[in-house]
Amino acid sequence: MRAVIVGAGVAGLAAAVRLGRDGWETLVVEQAPARRSGGYLVNLLGPGFDAAERLLPGLAARDLGLFTTVLVRADGRPKLTVPAELAAAALGKRAITVFRGDLESALFAEVRPCADFRFGTTVTAVTQEENAVRVTLSDGTVEHADLLIGADGVHSATRTAVFGDGWRVPLPYVVGAVDLPGPPAGVPERSGTTFIGPGRTAAVINLGPQRSSAFFAYRSETPRSDLDRGPVDALGAAFGDLGGGVPDALRHLALHPGAAYFDAVSQVVMPRWSAGRVVLLGDAAWCVTLFAGHGAGLALAGADQLGAALSAHDDVPAALAGWERALRPEVTRRQALARRGMRQYAPPNRFHVWLGDVTVRAVTLPGIRTLVRRAATR
Repeated sequence: MRAVIVGAGVAGLAAAVRLGRDGWETLVVEQAPARRSGGYLVNLLGPGFDAAERLLPGLAARDLGLFTTVLVRADGRPKLTVPAELAAAALGKRAITVFRGDLESALFAEVRPCADFRFGTTVTAVTQEENAVRVTLSDGTVEHADLLIGADGVHSATRTAVFGDGWRVPLPYVVGAVDLPGPPAGVPERSGTTFIGPGRTAAVINLGPQRSSAFFAYRSETPRSDLDRGPVDALGAAFGDLGGGVPDALRHLALHPGAAYFDAVSQVVMPRWSAGRVVLLGDAAWCVTLFAGHGAGLALAGADQLGAALSAHDDVPAALAGWERALRPEVTRRQALARRGMRQYAPPNRFHVWLGDVTVRAVTLPGIRTLVRRAATR
């Protein structure tokens, strides 16, 4: 059996790992000229942790561990502190925290010897035949396969080629992330500072040289205009008044704007994720957004479960339909949680900021951490 996988991110690489172990021949095509690195932190819990354990038994060596989180005021002064031990108690032992780039690197190392890769390439046309799918690529080549997996993210070319446009649901938010070369000023070692104010959040993490990063999210009524301005101008305007580690992060961003992740927020909502021998996976199918968490975990679990479904069925379309029925309830739940959770990252007013502070304080009370753990791992 042969699969063409579009996208060399978490979902696509995880699918290549799982199918490769099951004896599939895989070709991975990626629009970017080279494999991307870096990215924000991801927590793998529940099904995501289980899938990582099966697909990447060596990933534990890349675990960043837990760190102290400090909620800060606009000038960087501490307001509330959540010790690392509290986070450990809340999340439990079956959890791992890694940079997204490290997760992708581990997946790439696992699959590189047994998969073919073609960078700077994407899908331009898809034709379904009786027992195969014909894929025309942007480099002019035509590939025939038993299965086409579109794992090319929220702006999926595969989704457009097979299902058309109109599946992205835009949300009035913009997010950005940038890796930092060294410890940011004003952020203690092995800790992260988070400023949450009306309509915006800025988080800066200090895990040492080459292991530090910054994350930004803010509400915008014109996300497209913000993207046109670029990350330096847009994020500078939204967060330039803040202190702590934010100025360091913005200065680094100004020097390396091309290294930033910067995008408008949107969900992908579709009535079905497959058609014939074509299936969408990860953000291409269901983007739950960063506000939901669990995006990387869902990609890993979805890829692992897809491989299991294909192994259990000789009929590819039937396998895809069964896989979707099993996974869709969890995706629907995560998307709903994201829509409700946006106020956590961009509170509408100061009252909601205060309410969030009260919630954080409550987490430190005896008995509450057990409830937090249950919520985090559900």
